[in-house]
Amino acid sequence: MKLTRLHLEQLKQFRQPLEIRDLTDGINLFVGPNESGKSTLVRAIRAAFFERYKSSSVDDLQPWGDTSATPEIELEFDWQGEHWTLNKRFLGKKRCDLKVGRQHFSGEEAEEKLAEMLGYQFPKRGGSKAEHWGIPGLLWVEQGAVQDIQGPVNHAGEHLQSALGQSLGEVASSGGDELIARVEKERAELLTGTGKETKKYKKVLEDYRHSQERLDALNQSVEQYRQQVDQLGVLIEQKQSIDAARPWEEQRRKADTAKSQLSEVQRWQSEQRQDQQALDNCRQSQAVYRQQLKDFENQQHQLTQRAEDKAKAEAQLQECRDRRPQLERRRADAEQAYEQARNRREQARHQAEQARHQAERARLQQQIDQLAERQSQQTDTLKQATELQEALKALQSQQPSKDIDQTALAQLKRTEQALAELVIRQKALATRLNYELEPEQSITVGAETVTGQGETLLVEATELRIPGVGRLHIQPGGTDVADLQRQQEALQAEQSSLLRRLDVASLEEGEQRAAESQRLAQAIERDQARLDILAPKGVDALRSAAEQDDARLEALREQLGKLPEVQGDVTSEENAEADLEAARAELKRAEDALNQHQQQQGLAEQASTNANAEWDKLNAELQAPDRKAREEQANKKLTELKAREHQLTAAIDARQRQIDAAQPELLEQDIERFTASAQAMETQARERAQSIRDLQVRLEEQGAQGLEEKRDEEAQINQRLAQRRDELTRRAQALDLLLNLLKDKRQALTRQLQAPLQRHLNHYLKLLFPQAHLSVDENLMPTTLTRPQGTGEEQGDLPSLSYGAREQMGLISRLAYADLLREAGKPTLIILDDALVHSDAQRLDQMKRILYDAARRHQVLLFSCHPENWRDLGATPRDLQTLRLGGRA
Repeated sequence: MKLTRLHLEQLKQFRQPLEIRDLTDGINLFVGPNESGKSTLVRAIRAAFFERYKSSSVDDLQPWGDTSATPEIELEFDWQGEHWTLNKRFLGKKRCDLKVGRQHFSGEEAEEKLAEMLGYQFPKRGGSKAEHWGIPGLLWVEQGAVQDIQGPVNHAGEHLQSALGQSLGEVASSGGDELIARVEKERAELLTGTGKETKKYKKVLEDYRHSQERLDALNQSVEQYRQQVDQLGVLIEQKQSIDAARPWEEQRRKADTAKSQLSEVQRWQSEQRQDQQALDNCRQSQAVYRQQLKDFENQQHQLTQRAEDKAKAEAQLQECRDRRPQLERRRADAEQAYEQARNRREQARHQAEQARHQAERARLQQQIDQLAERQSQQTDTLKQATELQEALKALQSQQPSKDIDQTALAQLKRTEQALAELVIRQKALATRLNYELEPEQSITVGAETVTGQGETLLVEATELRIPGVGRLHIQPGGTDVADLQRQQEALQAEQSSLLRRLDVASLEEGEQRAAESQRLAQAIERDQARLDILAPKGVDALRSAAEQDDARLEALREQLGKLPEVQGDVTSEENAEADLEAARAELKRAEDALNQHQQQQGLAEQASTNANAEWDKLNAELQAPDRKAREEQANKKLTELKAREHQLTAAIDARQRQIDAAQPELLEQDIERFTASAQAMETQARERAQSIRDLQVRLEEQGAQGLEEKRDEEAQINQRLAQRRDELTRRAQALDLLLNLLKDKRQALTRQLQAPLQRHLNHYLKLLFPQAHLSVDENLMPTTLTRPQGTGEEQGDLPSLSYGAREQMGLISRLAYADLLREAGKPTLIILDDALVHSDAQRLDQMKRILYDAARRHQVLLFSCHPENWRDLGATPRDLQTLRLGGRA
């Protein structure tokens, strides 16, 4: 479908007729500022097709303030080799005429013909809405709606599917939906939507399971009954063959024999312990006699040692007697030194007064020296502080002339920045007058005469005078230019006011004065800080302190002159007292040393006396007449005890061999083993007899229950339930399989429907995102964008993309739908009102390639208020301002 001519009259802002001719096959670009009529043209095309000519809800088509107007729209377009003309008038003189060749349709017949051809519908009452627009609603995009794809696709869904010549609707019309619904209904009697059993099916399964459990229990009981019969026979046979011989009695006899043998061994062990005790006593007695003989031998050695101790004690006593005279002399010298120190202390008391005079003179001289040094420092500090104070006053006197209002200066800077930005915006919006004049020719633009070639920006109404031709009055278009001019005048007035307030000629002069003021303030702050360090309390206070120090220095010198001079060295009372204390301490140490020596000499005399006594005593013992007889008696007793030890050792070894041969540990184990065996055999016999009685009673009870008859009855019930279960299971599986086959068939058909659209989507998408994929669902709705990301992929639903990306995907999807419709032989016309306004420069360049590619197959009407964005689209722009002035294009 190719729109060739558009004629408007008495429609919104187009009170006068507007006619647009010679629309091209590809892209038709209409540009103009806001409110120049772009959206009105789109509304007129929509009204010509979508609105009923009899509708009374199209008042918005009338020019503003003219309720008597009759909006009229006439369109001419080519379709399938024929030329069509549509004329529609609303409100006052309602008409609708559609002509094609020699055919003529009028009224509602013409409207229905158009709706059937383009794929949309009319509302039953009221104005046309989005849900009625069908395929044109998908391809004719209103301003700011290109990113919204879901609603238009839903409204055009049936027309898109029918464009393939085969659709999901055909499955329903051939009984497919009824069959699926019937299968789903019958399957629902047995299985839920998730494949679980229904209550009816589950009851059959549970009945079978309960029957199987009962049958298993009966089978187990019958098997247990048979096992118990076999076990009873085995127990009776064991009782006759084992228990009748009473084998436990033989085990008890063996245990008694082992006990008798163990008793004899225990008697041997008792005798062994007695002999061992006697052997231990014998060895202890031998140790006593050996120690006695060793003591006899050691007494001689002790006598020699005691002789040495006696000589050593006598030598120590003599040494103490030799040291006593020296210690007595030390005490006498100390007593003499003490008396001398006491006399010096008395002399020092007389010299104390003279020492105090000397100390006072030294103290006053020290103060005079310190005060003189501080006075010299204060003189230098006072000089520096005075000079710094004078310099600070000079700087402070300059400060008022350099002060400037920082707030006003900042406002001036913002004002000049705003003026600069305003000039840039004016240049962008201003009317550009490019001129190239012949030599020696000139024209006057406003108050300026220009020659040669160049460019002038017109931001306000300007008079252009051409010698020999006349005058042209140029009024820049749009309200933005005038508003910017008013803003510029206001800012210039504010700039002049701020310059007068600051008393400067320019912003640069103000900023220079502000910098000088800041430098002056920093210098004042720096000098003030130095002055505060030199004179924290002020220069006057510093000068006053210096004068006070002068007066005090003079007073100290006068006081020093009044003190008498001290001749020679003066021993202080403290030193004399210290010497006396030292002499007293030395006397005490000498006396202590003499006392300690006297104690040591007494101990030495006592030690010498004791050593002589011990030597005399031991010597007397060695010379005693019975000592030799006692030593011989000890040797005799030791010989007898050694013989007794040998006899006992031989007896113990022989008896131990006898005990080891009897193996008492094994005898104890035999007693334990034979006794336990007898008890176990007797216990088994009792338990076996009890088990026989219990099994006989249990078998009699089970025999009376008729277990095998009950099992046979339950087996028949179980077989019937199993047949019912298998029947329902096969039916459920068959219905489930059939339903899956039907749905798979539908899905295959859906994929067949998706394939052409997917092919067209991929064609455009690769121009924007190479290797990306935009998937569609069974309703032919774009859903997910998949793009390479690093070493993997990223996926995002269309609503989760950025606004700009959603605009791009929306336009690509519409172009793919247009290709799909064209292949199906359906008419296509693409209308885009201010599309892709949120795309960045790079993406916009790629989208232009996509649009240019689509324009080779479809006619595109593109409306925009940003002509600079579409200069490289390959289409000649038509300015609506020019169209309105000329009336035709």
